[in-house]
Amino acid sequence: MLRTSAIALVLMASQASAQSVCESVSFSDVGWTDITTTTSVAKQILEALGYDVDVSVLSVPVTFASLSGGDVDVFLGNWMPAQNAGVEGYLADGSIESVNVNLTGTNYTLAVPTYTYDKGLKDFADIAKFSDSLDEVIYGIEPGNEGNDYLVSLIDANTHGLGEFEVKESSEQGMLSQVRRLYDRGEDVVFLGWAPHPMNVNFDISYLTGGEEFFGGEGVVNTLTRKGFSADCPNVGTLLSQLNFTLPMESEIMGSILDDGEDADDAVKAWVAKNPAVLDAWLDGVTTTSGAEGLPAVKTAFGL
Repeated sequence: MLRTSAIALVLMASQASAQSVCESVSFSDVGWTDITTTTSVAKQILEALGYDVDVSVLSVPVTFASLSGGDVDVFLGNWMPAQNAGVEGYLADGSIESVNVNLTGTNYTLAVPTYTYDKGLKDFADIAKFSDSLDEVIYGIEPGNEGNDYLVSLIDANTHGLGEFEVKESSEQGMLSQVRRLYDRGEDVVFLGWAPHPMNVNFDISYLTGGEEFFGGEGVVNTLTRKGFSADCPNVGTLLSQLNFTLPMESEIMGSILDDGEDADDAVKAWVAKNPAVLDAWLDGVTTTSGAEGLPAVKTAFGL
């Protein structure tokens, strides 16, 4: 009898420990509008299910280090193959786990206005030929980004004759403001572009060939977690394994944020209200923290 009671106490303690692990979930948002969008989706769903959610804005390298160290639980923005060099060591040693492919069909490499592409700037090898009209500048995104680092490595090695070029690092919004200014004047500009993103609608742009060694071709975005997170918090793990997005979805929400000035949470909520069927697949088998069916609670939170 005592032994049975002792086992019961151990099981209760184990369940309580698991629950304490799962009371809160932390995310990294690297400040890109697409990741802000998908992180908002996850945050609002988890809050509706009863979790406390913390979102920190961190650079990509800090995100990987924080996941590896257990300081962050989840990252929805592992763009592959572009981030492979930064994450492969952590995946190999098991300190970071890839738990889902949340988006397919992505593109990420240097882009130019189509009017510049039509002039002959179609490949990385063509950039130096346009050095004067480009002012020997390539516009990148936030400091520490692997894409910037790759471009800098090309410059340092004078690959394709890029030795005199400079990568101007900025935020996503800062870079796009520079592109807008030059684009509206009909001037040549080369910059890091990607899809999904409203830039593909707001500008007539074309992507360059020649960067496949680093950027690859069509890519994917993976969901990463710290080691053991899905085992520690299986309910959230189930949600993460089912939380899949599409290019049109992300581009539409991002357009509301970037073009219309909406708050990310509001833009996500409005999109889900117009597309409630997505919740069925996302929340299949997912419960609230109290063990109730998750879908009704989330629908209520989204005003459905």
